Amino acid sequence: MVSLPRIAPMLATPGKLPPASVDDAYAYEVKQDGQRCIVYCPGDGTVVLRSRSGADITPAYPELAGLGTALGSRPAVLDGEIVALDGEGRSDFERLQSRMGLAGSPARAARMVTKIPAHLMLFDIVFLDAHDLTRSPYAERRTALESLVLAGAAWSTPAAAVGHGQQALDMTRTAGLEGLIAKRLTSLYEPGVRSRAWIKIRHVRTEDIVVGGWLPGHGRLTSLPGALLMGQPGPDGRLHYVGSVGTGWSDTERTTLATLLDTAASDTCPFTERPTAAGARWVTPRLVGEVRYATRTNAGRLRHPSWHRLRPDLTPDHLG
Repeated sequence: MVSLPRIAPMLATPGKLPPASVDDAYAYEVKQDGQRCIVYCPGDGTVVLRSRSGADITPAYPELAGLGTALGSRPAVLDGEIVALDGEGRSDFERLQSRMGLAGSPARAARMVTKIPAHLMLFDIVFLDAHDLTRSPYAERRTALESLVLAGAAWSTPAAAVGHGQQALDMTRTAGLEGLIAKRLTSLYEPGVRSRAWIKIRHVRTEDIVVGGWLPGHGRLTSLPGALLMGQPGPDGRLHYVGSVGTGWSDTERTTLATLLDTAASDTCPFTERPTAAGARWVTPRLVGEVRYATRTNAGRLRHPSWHRLRPDLTPDHLG
């Protein structure tokens, strides 16, 4: 049996559509809204799923175990996104959240399979048989992936369209999807790198942030967060303050956040620059969330941010 290499996922850089003059040098894939996953199939019928952070999440998704059988004796390392689909076939991160974090509770994960089934969208292959494909161009890797004809009840290989980027982007907007990933056909697979060869084009601007503190709400909400103080790791590895967010969550989400903040309470401000926020309460910076925003100020603050969701699949060490 072949020993499979551990490979960190290649990441896309936020940006705009490539210019029309180079449109046909890119393939366009629908941006999925789920949990990134590297899939290890050693060729003996087994499967190991690892998240972006490298954690083993295999027990959380028992419906994906059959992928190893589908590949047969061919050892492979695949790249994809685990999603939960809504009634219209769109990936819905909020639905998926109830499936995440169950790697330590296989019995509960098994019960959730029928309630909220997970689906693995495969979009790349980085190892096949005895061959490392990371130095092969994207176009060749896609050909190899599609040749495996991986299509099942719990996994599929969505199409990638070469060229026609504007049409593809318009289609995703009309369909209510998050956006596109543009991938240069000649691009190599760069493990662990946020590469400019892959561009993610979203219909709204979003950022992953780290929660470093919070401000209590007013009135009946004094025990709950009225705003979260946000940071992002800088090149120096320290947490830099990027503003506060106080809108966008439901009452249920606010209560969930309050519990998480309470368990992470700290006496120390984690930011390099202490925010001028009266009554701020600090937390150990381990909680990651995603916010929508309008623009950035010259000082790096996020303007008009709105809370989008928790990101339990990410840790501060894996941002950037």
